[in-house]
Amino acid sequence: MYEVKIAEKILTYTYTFIFENGDERKYIVNIEPESLQLIRVTKQTSPEWTELKNFKCPHCPLKEEQHKYCPVAQNLEDIITFFSDTPSYDQVKINVKTNEREYQKETSVQVGVGSIIGIIMPTSGCPIMGKLKPLVRFHLPFASIEETEFRVFSMYLLAQYLKMRKGEDPDWSLNNLKQLYADIQKLNVNVAQKIADLESKDASINAVVVLNNFADSVSFCLDEDDLSDFEFLFKEFIR
Repeated sequence: MYEVKIAEKILTYTYTFIFENGDERKYIVNIEPESLQLIRVTKQTSPEWTELKNFKCPHCPLKEEQHKYCPVAQNLEDIITFFSDTPSYDQVKINVKTNEREYQKETSVQVGVGSIIGIIMPTSGCPIMGKLKPLVRFHLPFASIEETEFRVFSMYLLAQYLKMRKGEDPDWSLNNLKQLYADIQKLNVNVAQKIADLESKDASINAVVVLNNFADSVSFCLDEDDLSDFEFLFKEFIR
């Protein structure tokens, strides 16, 4: 009985890709509910390309003597292999089942893969991407750029409120969010370049590019210091 209760707590995201020829491919991501760390069936050995010395981003804070593998690379290995023979622009119907509900969308493979990578990277153990874990806990498959911006700003401002309640200095000006997304952009560029050297097809690399476009959009709003597109939503609060 105890084991069943534990299993029910695991956050599970099941992506089913249904191709035009009727073929189906299913990819399941499991997340530990408290740490929000990816649960991966660990292989005895990971390929050499996943080692930190081979995949490290220029601004990575991890030390090679303490971390043999890049956590992002190690956890992207499975999905890269899974979609390595699938063109990114193949049209599919994607069904996403979470603990709470289901989503469906007719789109390209790369959009679905990008949505999965958006779960994997923050939960991989990467200290840069880890700050996006709250978005994973309330994952929204196929989110638009506007939805992503709203979720990011809301997440960050709630984090600042929680910091204030604990007596820490909040960053109401969003300066640290600007730096976070600058770091994420650098990371995405590095990951895309590294994956490009591995793939026979382009599903995963294009998915990373899609994610970086979302990061670019958030960064643009922050750089311009312009959130006016959201003000009309809060007219009952703003006088």
